[in-house]
Amino acid sequence: MPLRPPPRRSAGGTIAGIFGGLTSLVVIAIVAFAIVGGQDGVAGTRTPTSSGNGTSVREKATNSKLYKTGTLTPVNCRLPRILPSAESMRQFMDVLSDCLDAAWARQFAKAGMAFDKPDRVFWLEPGRSPCGTYPAPGASAFYCPANNTMYVGLRHVVETSGGEPLTHYAVFARVIAHEYGHHVQDRAGILLYGDQQMESGNKASGNEASRRIELQAQCFAGAFLGSERTTLPMTREQYTALLLDLRGRGEDRLPPDERDHGTGRHYEGWVVAGFNEGRLTICNTWTAPASKVS
Repeated sequence: MPLRPPPRRSAGGTIAGIFGGLTSLVVIAIVAFAIVGGQDGVAGTRTPTSSGNGTSVREKATNSKLYKTGTLTPVNCRLPRILPSAESMRQFMDVLSDCLDAAWARQFAKAGMAFDKPDRVFWLEPGRSPCGTYPAPGASAFYCPANNTMYVGLRHVVETSGGEPLTHYAVFARVIAHEYGHHVQDRAGILLYGDQQMESGNKASGNEASRRIELQAQCFAGAFLGSERTTLPMTREQYTALLLDLRGRGEDRLPPDERDHGTGRHYEGWVVAGFNEGRLTICNTWTAPASKVS
């Protein structure tokens, strides 16, 4: 079968929202759902329909062992203050990523599932990944499953927030936690099912699968932030800023069948659900009604 590069896709949609009186640019999380094979990280054959132990790919998404592990165990994450420099943002991202590594490793252990942490590339200059070049227009962050790596622009993550004050740290933390959520999906086998659905040839059902993937990553991000609320508290102003930022990234102006990330209400709502509920069963977007992932 001819090899092809993994597809690139945005996580914030293409509609800029209003945030704090400013038009916010869109954070794009580029997720390649093709299975790695061949040379230089290009995609090979389609995903098999079952794993080696007989578990169907669909079941890994709809009935993952992760959903039964309850809330994330707090790792007492303490983030450094973000100062107006790329090096400060790099330190913030590194500490946060360490916390995410610890939290999700514990959760996979609860489920008796193998886990390996993702690599990280926090970039200042343009570059290339197995999933394509960066930055893409309006993009600040993406996860590339071809090499299990998160890519985040140290300056772009601020620029694409519409000039959000650095004190509103949760806006930037959510971006990293969302990309990490895609790695969680990848390691749990959930992305395999998503890839199959997106490659089905039906645009409407493919976009719905994309929304379920993206909104689940939102929920995973919220679950992490909620589990660390003791050591990562938010003021009312910081929490409101997070919600407004999320709402502004929705695809409300697109026809329903063309949305691949969801409306602002849902892009915000799944983070809130994870944050408030905590139990990962709440993050099972694959069994949620279509009205909850529109």
